[in-house]
Amino acid sequence: MRSVSTVPSNGDLNPYGVAFIGRDFTAGSGPLRSGDILVSNFNNAANLQGTGTTIVDVPGTGGAVTVFFQGTAPLGLTTALGVLRKGFVVVGNGPSKDGTFATASAGSLLVIDNEGHLRQTITDPTIQYPWDMALVDRGGSAIAFVSNALNGTVSRLTLDVGSGGVTLDDARTIASGYMHRADPVALVLSPTGLVYDRSRDVLYVASTADNKVFAVHDAASRKGSGGTGNVVYQDSVHLHGALAMARAPNGHLLVSNVDSVNADPTQPSEIVEFTTSGKFVKQLSVDPMLDGSFGLAVLTAGDDATLAAVDDNTNSLLIWQIDRE
Repeated sequence: MRSVSTVPSNGDLNPYGVAFIGRDFTAGSGPLRSGDILVSNFNNAANLQGTGTTIVDVPGTGGAVTVFFQGTAPLGLTTALGVLRKGFVVVGNGPSKDGTFATASAGSLLVIDNEGHLRQTITDPTIQYPWDMALVDRGGSAIAFVSNALNGTVSRLTLDVGSGGVTLDDARTIASGYMHRADPVALVLSPTGLVYDRSRDVLYVASTADNKVFAVHDAASRKGSGGTGNVVYQDSVHLHGALAMARAPNGHLLVSNVDSVNADPTQPSEIVEFTTSGKFVKQLSVDPMLDGSFGLAVLTAGDDATLAAVDDNTNSLLIWQIDRE
């Protein structure tokens, strides 16, 4: 296991989103390379939530961590972090004026080019504090499934992707009714982690306040909300505020626990592996204290697979080589 600090030169704290740079990413003259890991920071140096402005680049080769993007406040870069192979990075902006949810505003999606420059800011009434995202890359187009913290919904944004950037073609709410509320530690508890299964057109939604994982069917094709979808995983023993989510190489789901719901001090900061039929497999602790586990991502390349997960308690990124079976 490798551990690296995610604190950039401006002192931003609270790493949230994690995304890998794939082999087909168009790097151009920019600094990103295949295997690099991007991490978005949610807090500023004063540790105020919803005020972080940076994305750091953690080289897959083990070199020095650098700042890939530094935006202009007001920003709060969330777990909604993804990469498009045409050379763009998309990140959710969930700003707060004073670090509390009381002053949080709807926010946006930022589109950043391969050199770290802001190209577009995407806003829409369906974007209501983008807390996490599943980005489905189709080359000349993409779908961004976005979980919204202000109203407990999931949006589907259809995007056109060209050499000049990314534009919004269509936006609609495809899931709704998830519990959502302010929280003094996590800022907000709401639907968060999203994983999309293309073969079945199913979107898995980890809803923190509900402490459940749901499945929304016909996610890419439905014209309206399917409500919360069906519960696929509910586990009071191993779930402690289901948060960010990723797909393991074996097809199972990995979900982090924020420990703001159903906390258990004997199971702190866990990442839980379970099947899509709802069977617990195993778990891994990110930190010996509660509240450390948040964003995570998996990269599968040939016979190799890598898991990267942030530790909010230590402001670091942990990287493991994992078994594909």
